[in-house]
Amino acid sequence: MSTPHNNAGKGDFAKTVLMPGDPMRAEYIAENYLENARLVNKVRGMYAYTGEYKGKQISVMASGMGIPSMGIYSYELFSFYDVDNIIRIGTAGAISEKLKLRDVVLVLASCTASSYADQYKLPCRPVAAASYSLLKKGDEAASALGKDVYVGTVLCTDTFYDDSASLAQWRKMGVLATEMESAALYYNAARLGKNALCICTVSDCPLTGEECTAEERQNSFDDMIKIALEMS
Repeated sequence: MSTPHNNAGKGDFAKTVLMPGDPMRAEYIAENYLENARLVNKVRGMYAYTGEYKGKQISVMASGMGIPSMGIYSYELFSFYDVDNIIRIGTAGAISEKLKLRDVVLVLASCTASSYADQYKLPCRPVAAASYSLLKKGDEAASALGKDVYVGTVLCTDTFYDDSASLAQWRKMGVLATEMESAALYYNAARLGKNALCICTVSDCPLTGEECTAEERQNSFDDMIKIALEMS
C-alpha cells in the first residue's frame, strides 16, 4: 500500500492520527510523547510515526501548509489507510480580542473562500464543521487536564500574507482566529464519512503584531498536544 505522497504499508497507521503542519513538530511529538514510535513515512519530508500513548496505538503525521496540502494527506489517510479520526494540531492567528498568545481553540466550524469544495458540485458552499464526537472529547479532555479552551469559528484562508486587511470585518462576525488547513480537513471528513477536529494554539495576533518565535511554534505548544493525545 502506497500513494505518490506516502510509502507507509497497510496497517502502519493507527485509527487516529494527529496532524501538525510542521514535520519537525511531528518528530517532536513522537520523541516526547509516544512509546515505541517508529517512522512509517518520510516521502517529501512529511514525517509520519506510529507508536503508543498510554497503551493505545496512535499516529502522528505532518500535513504541510495550506488547504491543498492538508487536502492531499488527509484524503489519503482516510481513503487508503483506514484512518477514522484526524485531529489537526496547529497554529492560528488571533482575530478576537479575547485571545492571547498560546491560547487554545477547538474549531467548531471553518469559514473559507477557498474553491476546495467546488469539486462537490453543490449549489452553495457547504459548512466545514468539526465532528461533534471529537469536539466533545476535546472539550472533556481539556477540562480533565484543567486547561481552559475557546470553542468557536475560525477563518481558513489561502493567503498567509493577505492584502485585503479584512480581519477586522471577520472579528465583527465573532470569528476567533485565522489558519490555513481546517476547511480541507473538515470537507474531506464529511465527504468520506470520517471524523475530524482542528485544535489550534494562538501563535500570533495579526491585529496587534504580537507573535511567538519559530522555536516556540515548533516546541512549546504542549497544551493542545496533551489535549489531542488524551482524546485518543
